[in-house]
Amino acid sequence: MRTGAERPSGTPALPTGTAGPAIAAGVRAWVGSAPLRALVGHFGGDWPDGDLAAVLAALDDFSARHWDFRGGRERPDAREPAFDPATARLVLATAATLGMVRPAAPARPGYAHLVVLGGLAHACQRRVAYAAHLLRAGTRIGGEVAVLGSFRPLSDAECRALAAAGVPPCDTEVAALDAAVRREFRMSAPAEDDGHDAGHPHHSWSSRTYRPVDGPPVRVLAAPSSDPARRRAHTADTQRFWAEHVRLRAGDPVLMVTAPIYVPFQHCDALRTLAVPYGCAIETIGVDPALPELAGLPEPALTPGRYLQEIRSAIRAMRALHGARR
Repeated sequence: MRTGAERPSGTPALPTGTAGPAIAAGVRAWVGSAPLRALVGHFGGDWPDGDLAAVLAALDDFSARHWDFRGGRERPDAREPAFDPATARLVLATAATLGMVRPAAPARPGYAHLVVLGGLAHACQRRVAYAAHLLRAGTRIGGEVAVLGSFRPLSDAECRALAAAGVPPCDTEVAALDAAVRREFRMSAPAEDDGHDAGHPHHSWSSRTYRPVDGPPVRVLAAPSSDPARRRAHTADTQRFWAEHVRLRAGDPVLMVTAPIYVPFQHCDALRTLAVPYGCAIETIGVDPALPELAGLPEPALTPGRYLQEIRSAIRAMRALHGARR
């Protein structure tokens, strides 16, 4: 399946399907593409030898040395490297060719479910707004709209960005998502509200379902961590948690909404956590920043360092997907 209605010329297709050979072919096409090879060479790396698993392992190690600016921190706390203009241009051009810059429209007229992935507070607002736009524009959803997040505390910078956009105060990622759902779908209260407060955000979960009169139900989920002793819930945790709450069927088309910069890595996470175990079809698209509906919602600066970090995220997600394929 495509990740959008159109793909810029020369962009390698992302992995698709649930079968091992199709996944391996897609991973091989993306990681072995000429732009990524050139980027590795520009940063002083030799292209690794061996089979696909060995290449992925070597690229994971290389990107950890050269493109990891987070060092275990949250994305807003990552350092921004200083690059010469030629390197900065190469990084941005590579990211564009790898499908991380330009948005793509949905490839189908309808889907079984629409999944909105959480993130930083400003991203939560933009992605929920884009999901609402897709429904108003005629995208049909037979099941539900699922808005996925966690109890990650918001940073001071995120809180300031929300305040500047006129969003009521929020203290967690899921609260920011919930505020966006209430605003964009014009809902004052959920029809169902469930959850478990375990006394720690890594263990707790919540589920709120809104029922607009003129559209599919909208469920806002906060997932617990699958490794609570070490970290908060991440994207794959939220996807698995949602799958436990909805009846996925083999062949169900699922549309996922994120930001263009995250499409490759979050698409591969969704293949690993949803498509492979459940047999559903995954299409992942990024928010279109040019939409008038998004005017006034904060948008972060996307720098060469940010793109390199997410190229690394995509490599790691493809390595995990390749290891989990059937």
